[in-house]
Amino acid sequence: GHGVVPSTECSVREVLDMGYVMAGDTVTATVKIENTSSLTLPFSVQLESLSPTWERDRQKIPSFLTSPLQRTEIVGTQNYSGFSVFSVSPTEGKIEAGMSQDFVVTFSPDHESLYYSDRLKILLFGKQTAHELQLKGAARDHPMFVEGGVPLDVPVESLAVTSPVAPREALKGVDLVAFCLEPQEAVRSLLLLLEYVEGSAEPARAEITVGAMKSPVLATKQSVEFSLHSGPELQRAGFALDGAKGALELGQRQRIGVSWVPPADLQTSDPPLVSALLTVKGDITESYRVLFMARVVSA
Repeated sequence: GHGVVPSTECSVREVLDMGYVMAGDTVTATVKIENTSSLTLPFSVQLESLSPTWERDRQKIPSFLTSPLQRTEIVGTQNYSGFSVFSVSPTEGKIEAGMSQDFVVTFSPDHESLYYSDRLKILLFGKQTAHELQLKGAARDHPMFVEGGVPLDVPVESLAVTSPVAPREALKGVDLVAFCLEPQEAVRSLLLLLEYVEGSAEPARAEITVGAMKSPVLATKQSVEFSLHSGPELQRAGFALDGAKGALELGQRQRIGVSWVPPADLQTSDPPLVSALLTVKGDITESYRVLFMARVVSA
């Protein structure tokens, strides 16, 4: 006789991002697993959030207090209701040789959070891990969203700043340490880091995306307007904006491009750090402090 190694192929690699949805809505995505072996393969699925060891692991030191190299958290925000925010169907069965199986992943968040996540394992013969996928998603109470850059809040729900109202001080000089230690400042923040390659003919580039979500509960004629206010400080520091203002219908998204060329009087020991206010108007008005940081790197 001879042994046969079970083999499968997955239509999704590593991460399944469900994107942004309105809190209370439900969206689905399909993952296809193909059996490329000559065996019939019994399968089962497992969500990390339903693992019997997850509650024990939650008692460890919070991830934001540990070094980034030591962070291994997989399960993020979960529903207040106690029901899993992600679900998968079917949960078990068999894939005949040469055939495939569709798995429907459902994302049903019940409150606003940018940090929904879980891990899906597809097991063969009840123990052999064939594929692991990180599941991600975000939910908003309002139809607009902004993504890009590095968020400057804490990825732990009870400590994150969630109020969308920005104070007038958002346009003033920024002290990163002081800002992060003052959660009472009700403003969302993003950091854009641009790295210019020394001697390059091309500027350093980054972008922010503003989007408007579709939802059955929203009026179809509703629109979203946005504006990233470009002050003289940005221009003096060498930053240029593309598409800084615009309007979106529900279901659309638009990018704001940022480029940077070092000004002639740049002091490399003191790289520029300036801020601007991004205003997004939908059913409410939200403000984001966008921090622009740039530096020159060697080729």
